[in-house]
Amino acid sequence: MPPAQYISEADEKAAYDHHQNSPADPDYRRFLSRLFLPLQDRLAPESQGLDFGSGPGPTLSIMFKEIGHTVNIYDYFYAKNPIALQQNYDFITATEVVEHLHDPATILEQLWELLKPGGYLGLMTKPAGDREAFAEWFYKNDRTHVCFFSPATFEWLADQWQADLEFFGNDVMLFHKQVPPAS
Repeated sequence: MPPAQYISEADEKAAYDHHQNSPADPDYRRFLSRLFLPLQDRLAPESQGLDFGSGPGPTLSIMFKEIGHTVNIYDYFYAKNPIALQQNYDFITATEVVEHLHDPATILEQLWELLKPGGYLGLMTKPAGDREAFAEWFYKNDRTHVCFFSPATFEWLADQWQADLEFFGNDVMLFHKQVPPAS
């Protein structure tokens, strides 16, 4: 979306304030499990993670803490913790976040740089279809959604990062950062 069409920060936050996401909600946990389950299977015990865009009711971070991981949270509106963006992580998650980014290239590159070799970046977002499908697509009608991705975009990112990429369903992507060869 062209920046001139972005809604104000106040209106954007007001939209997020209406979200009813809670760690006590089993349906929300089930929704997040689409990323949580494949990622947890790949993590070493006691890994350190970042939930980027944790929202008003951080839940994914709690789910990872419940199984023994340490997780920091960062959210532009609800947990603006710049120190969290100065550490390195074994895993980083961003669920239903990337479609809200005003500068996705910069933010995704920043997250990738925070990831330790061998780490995972887990994203969840609805992929855009072809032009005809996009015209009828409900997801684009959310005024806080300002950028959209296709599977080809994620494949391009994986190629740029020299990362392994796995898709789970049609809206979960795990990027695995390669460990450099020993010299």
